[in-house]
Amino acid sequence: MIQRSLDNLKLYALVPAYNEADLIEDFIKTLDEKLSEFAADRTIIVVDDGSQDKTAEIVRRLSTEYPIHFISFSRNFGKEAAITAGINAANDADALVIIDADFQHPLEVVNQFIEKWLEGYDNIYGIRTRRDQGFLKGFLSSSFYKINKRIMRIDLPANAGDFRLVDRQVIQAINCLPEANRFMKGLYAWVGFKGCPVNYTVAERAGEGTSKWGYLKLFELAITGITAFSDIPLRFVSMLGFFVSFISILYGIFIIVEKLVFGIPLQGWATIAASIMFFGGIQLISIGVLGEYISRIFNEVKQRPTYIVDRRTSIDKKEKDTKK
Repeated sequence: MIQRSLDNLKLYALVPAYNEADLIEDFIKTLDEKLSEFAADRTIIVVDDGSQDKTAEIVRRLSTEYPIHFISFSRNFGKEAAITAGINAANDADALVIIDADFQHPLEVVNQFIEKWLEGYDNIYGIRTRRDQGFLKGFLSSSFYKINKRIMRIDLPANAGDFRLVDRQVIQAINCLPEANRFMKGLYAWVGFKGCPVNYTVAERAGEGTSKWGYLKLFELAITGITAFSDIPLRFVSMLGFFVSFISILYGIFIIVEKLVFGIPLQGWATIAASIMFFGGIQLISIGVLGEYISRIFNEVKQRPTYIVDRRTSIDKKEKDTKK
């Protein structure tokens, strides 16, 4: 296994931020202290995902005191886009720590990430061992990972999120991927390389507010993940269609035999109505699954950028407007 050293380490940290004005200053100070334990050459990439509060203003002010590369989006593009922008900006890093700005990812776990990286691992990911998220959200999350384990063609670790450390090889591999609709947890696994889990307990959010990931956003992310890494749903509805057609043919033969051989009159309008509704439901489900994949194709062929940068403040304190 590859042996690494902290000598001349170029260490980056990626912090996606959305309306984190109450926490971002304390977090950057604390994060910089932690990174300084391992590398003098360090950079904190803060990606403001179209915040409506003073997050951008605070980060720009802090960029004169701390080694910050600040990227501000023109609007809210979502966390996947924010992480993508940060990884794009970290292409020359030796190692990149991806961490949220609300202190729920314990900074002491970074020590374990660095230890595993020094041992030669390329993709060290945090595994949530306990999370107070309610019964329903916990059940849905568990079901998502169980389903994906069966239908995805990648090894997606259960309870692994964006909190992780990735090596330069992983960064450059992800930056080579052209797709616009991104499910980052899947991309981390898809590019491969030597992976290693690190268990941690999610801490309480330091400031006010709640999670920005509601049920609708989580559902959309789950659908994106499934359609991005598996074609099993398409095959399933095809097999279901063949099965229903086969049963329908057998039932039709049964009705004909009943009429011609036994002379039983045709009855059952309620059964016919129920059958029509059933088949109609199957067709709508099939069209819906097909539509999800067509939607992904539609979004990809438009070739719109994953994000648009409104303002970028580099580590050399020079500020300029740019677009991606």
